[in-house]
Amino acid sequence: MVEPTIWVVVGAGAAFLAIAVLLAVLLPRRGATLSTLEGRLAQMAQSQAAAQAQLSERLQAQERALARAVEERLAELGRRVGDSLTQTREATHSNLSELKERLAVIETAQKTISELSGQVVGLQELLANKQARGAFGEIQLMDLVRSALPPSAYEFQATIGGTRRCDCLVTLPNPPGPIAIDAKFPLESYRALREARDEAALSAARREFSQAIRSHVKDIAQKYIVPGETADSALLFLPSEAVYAELHASFPALVEEAFRAKVWIVSPTTLMATLTTVRAILKDVRMREQADVIQREVGLLLKDVERLDDRAARLQQHFELAQKDMRELRISTDKVTRRGARIGEVQLEEGGAEPVAMLEVVN
Repeated sequence: MVEPTIWVVVGAGAAFLAIAVLLAVLLPRRGATLSTLEGRLAQMAQSQAAAQAQLSERLQAQERALARAVEERLAELGRRVGDSLTQTREATHSNLSELKERLAVIETAQKTISELSGQVVGLQELLANKQARGAFGEIQLMDLVRSALPPSAYEFQATIGGTRRCDCLVTLPNPPGPIAIDAKFPLESYRALREARDEAALSAARREFSQAIRSHVKDIAQKYIVPGETADSALLFLPSEAVYAELHASFPALVEEAFRAKVWIVSPTTLMATLTTVRAILKDVRMREQADVIQREVGLLLKDVERLDDRAARLQQHFELAQKDMRELRISTDKVTRRGARIGEVQLEEGGAEPVAMLEVVN
């Protein structure tokens, strides 16, 4: 709106300048019309002044309108910027809160991972020591046995054959008799088997693993199967499902050899299933042992019931006799009541004998 008005002012100024130049050229030639031209110039000057005044008013109005529009635009822009900043601040605060919560979760997870790492390192150090590894297998065996059997059904570090000690002896009745359990952990040979990278190393590791298991089976069969004292079989406990799975998957002939030696190889899972079966057997044996006691108690209970029935019958007789006595007592009281009523109806007369005769009749 301002730019076209400026061009109008520039055009009017240029026209006035052209007229002035024309007058300057024509004045020397036409002196007679000087007054006329001066009048016209004065009119043109007035017109130009009026136009400039109108133009100035228009410009001022347009400037005010433009200023108002600019102020409104700036206010709207400021409001939008403020709203945007508020939304951005709220979103940033929310994101920071979520980030803080996630960092807290990550920190907790990091602590847990650190603790697990320490436990894994401790477990590796434990398994690296043969004595500690044996204790670890025995502790795991103890936990399984204690969770599956009653205290009277097992004994840890029991003596067999006078001098030999087994890790656990499950006291089953004859047959089959007590069964010995020994915990073995062939970790070195198993690690060598898993870490073998070529055929030669794999063959050597398989040979070492077979030799270790075979040696354990032989020792258990010789030490913990005592005729007349224990059952004709024993259990070899491998406290690792991985070793047990590798043995049955890759060494079936070795497993069959252990079966022939009456040494049953078990893992934590299969040992728990075996102990559950043993618990059921012990419960059945205990029930059979207590069958005589139960029968004797049932006989005594039947005698008590018969005695109770006799006493109830005698009590019933007493009740019937008491009811009979009560009926007879009731009859007597009724008679006495009727006699008293009749006596009350008798009117005694002086010197008369008729009432006496009535009393005799009543009696």
